[in-house]
Amino acid sequence: MPTAAPPPDFPSNAAPPSSAAKRASAASESSTATTPSDPAAAAPEPARGPIAATIAAVIRDGHVLLVRRANPPDENCWAFPGGKIHAGEPLEIATARELLEETGVVAEPLHVFDAVDVFDRDDAGVLRRHFILIAMLCRWQSGEPVAGDDARDARWVPLSDLEGHRLATSFGVARLARNAAALMSML
Repeated sequence: MPTAAPPPDFPSNAAPPSSAAKRASAASESSTATTPSDPAAAAPEPARGPIAATIAAVIRDGHVLLVRRANPPDENCWAFPGGKIHAGEPLEIATARELLEETGVVAEPLHVFDAVDVFDRDDAGVLRRHFILIAMLCRWQSGEPVAGDDARDARWVPLSDLEGHRLATSFGVARLARNAAALMSML
C-alpha cells in the first residue's frame, strides 16, 4: 500500500507521521468534533500556536527604517519591516529577505537583540493570531526605502520623531528603535 506524502509545509528532513500517529490524530479529531446544533460550533476557532516572524531594525544617521503597515495587525501604523519566517529558513536570511521585499533596502543582519509578543485580536477581543517577533539588528548596506509587498509606505524616520507619539507606531517601536540605536553606536 503506498504511503501518503507529507503535507507541503512538512520539514523535508523529518520522517512522515506513522500510521499509528495518523490513527490517533483522526480519533482525536473525531472525538472533539461538534455538530451544527452544538452551541460550541458557533464559537470562533481558537488561535493556533505562535507564529515566528522577524523584524529588521536598521539605524542610519540618527534615523530608523520603518514601514507603514498595509495589513492587520496594526494596519496604517509605522513598524519595523519584517514578516514570517519560512520553515527551514535561517533567521538572518528571513530578515534580509523580508527587509528587501518590503523596502528595497539591503542590510546585513548582525544579531538578535530582542523578542516581542504581538496578539492579533478581533473586535470581541478573541485571539486570532499570536506572533513572536524576533528583532534583528541590521547594518544598512544599500538602497533607499520604497514601499513594497505588505507596506503602504517606507521611509527613514528621525529617532526623535518616535518620542511623544508624533508618529502612530506599533506597540514597542520607540523602545526597540532606541535599543537598536544604542547597540549600533557600540559597533
